[in-house]
Amino acid sequence: MNHPDFRQLQACTEDVTVAALDENSGPPDPAEFRTLYGRLQDAADSLPPLYREQVYYPFMQSMDKLSEAGFNSMLRRDPQKEREAGLFCDIAQAILQNSEAYEAEATDAFQEVVSDLYDGFLSEEDRKGIKPPDQSLIAPLVKWGRPQFGPYTWTAEAAAHFGIKTGIVNLPPANARHGLLAWAALGHETAGHDILHADTGLLAELQQCVHNALADDLQDRALADYWSLRIDETASDVLGILNTGPAAGIGLIGYFRGLNKAYTGKAKLRNAGPANDPHPADILRGYLAAETVRLLHFDNAILWADALLEETDKDLEKITIGRDVLDAEKAKKSAAIVAHTIAQTRLSSLESHSLAQIQNWHNHDEKVVQEIRSHLSSSAPVSECIVSGMYAAHVVAAAVTSSIAGEVAVSTAFSGMTTLLKSMHDANPAWGPLYVRHRGDLAPHRIYTRTAS
Repeated sequence: MNHPDFRQLQACTEDVTVAALDENSGPPDPAEFRTLYGRLQDAADSLPPLYREQVYYPFMQSMDKLSEAGFNSMLRRDPQKEREAGLFCDIAQAILQNSEAYEAEATDAFQEVVSDLYDGFLSEEDRKGIKPPDQSLIAPLVKWGRPQFGPYTWTAEAAAHFGIKTGIVNLPPANARHGLLAWAALGHETAGHDILHADTGLLAELQQCVHNALADDLQDRALADYWSLRIDETASDVLGILNTGPAAGIGLIGYFRGLNKAYTGKAKLRNAGPANDPHPADILRGYLAAETVRLLHFDNAILWADALLEETDKDLEKITIGRDVLDAEKAKKSAAIVAHTIAQTRLSSLESHSLAQIQNWHNHDEKVVQEIRSHLSSSAPVSECIVSGMYAAHVVAAAVTSSIAGEVAVSTAFSGMTTLLKSMHDANPAWGPLYVRHRGDLAPHRIYTRTAS
């Protein structure tokens, strides 16, 4: 079984720093309407039928309505591309990068991870007894760009302004070749933000539940306000771990350290949580990761949770949220309450199901990860890695844990990961000729399950 081993976490953190300092911004954003329109016309056949129907054609219709004058006006209103112009350009880039084969292997690998994480919460196989999501029913499209913003997502709610019916997930272009731990953050962006916005009322209900639990258990309304006002980012961390397992927890710790090294010169989790930051303080997110892992359904969950807690404690100094100092033990207790509330509360927006009932991490997931790790560290071609029950989340988890444990170099784990994910993407029915929303929809409903002998 997969035991926590962080002996090469520093090397993985340094890999994140190198990627964060890489100034590659990817393909330039479109600046001329007619040229963009022509490139997009050539891109139609590069997308599978479902994406042509729900992304490509609606976007082209939006372009027709926008017109060249409207396009130029939009760019003038949003020159930094942080609002409508940024969303528009990102949708266009997601279509064009797929069509024009920008970082072809890494793009398909990236798309496979996003598709798998989305499928994990929204497919018929995983949502038994729960209505379909209200917003998006197909996995987000992916793209590379805007390294200054790091990994981010435009939810289906936002993208609907241009008529498309899914979200867009971005990674900095450097992460197509290095910065492995950034891939562990994809659970936060996809299994987090995009899922939380797919079910009407889910985010608001979680926010109220978290506030009530903290106010009742800790009698601290200010702390309850702090966590609940950051529910989108907080719940996204929890959902990422439910879908990718403990690798997402240690991955986030190493990722934040690597980014902070690039930006501040110190490879440490931040202990300060400014009032205007929509994210909880890094140190609280480390504790939240540990307590979420503690709730997972595999035998070594407590061992992993304690290891994550110990790793987070290495960066503990004086925790401040806004102007207030937060006692460390109270911080840890609040993280445990938040993790439990988000993962295990039965929610009316999910027809009395909890998020942990829809997706969790089990012993069989650990077994699959261990088998993939054996392949990554062997001399056999990674393309020969065929493991029953293997999904993209397992591949990312195996690459992250094997490199952090020092079983393989970070670069070897990264290249093995993208090769495997590319081959899985090539076999994904959602990217074939059929109208398949999620791979998990193609699952038989059996009348009886035979127990393994």
